[in-house]
Amino acid sequence: MEQHVTILGVLHIAWGALGLLTALILTVALLGAGVIAADPEAITVLTIVATSIGFALFLPSVPGLIGGIGVIKHHQWARIVLLVVGFLNLLLIPFGTILGIYTIWVLMHGDVKRMFESKALRGAAERL
Repeated sequence: MEQHVTILGVLHIAWGALGLLTALILTVALLGAGVIAADPEAITVLTIVATSIGFALFLPSVPGLIGGIGVIKHHQWARIVLLVVGFLNLLLIPFGTILGIYTIWVLMHGDVKRMFESKALRGAAERL
């Protein structure tokens, strides 16, 4: 199951990076369209739309990206973050749904739960 955890982390990092890249490209394209139009009203409207769409794509990508990195490092908090992200991804048909199902399957597996809990206990013992 350790290999599944690593694969899951990489998939969430890639999914989050894809969301950030999409946010950047759409924001730049919409802002560029406003500038090309050379109409002050179009620039205002497209700036608002670009900012809204960019933020809407950026915001959900960050927890998956950070959670993916944390899961690869076996942090207990990252398991919880990715479970929440996984359940939310179920709504993003088809790829998000597939990633969500895989996330839930991997992170709810008994061996994986024990792996993260033992890592957390070892870390607490080392700090004492």
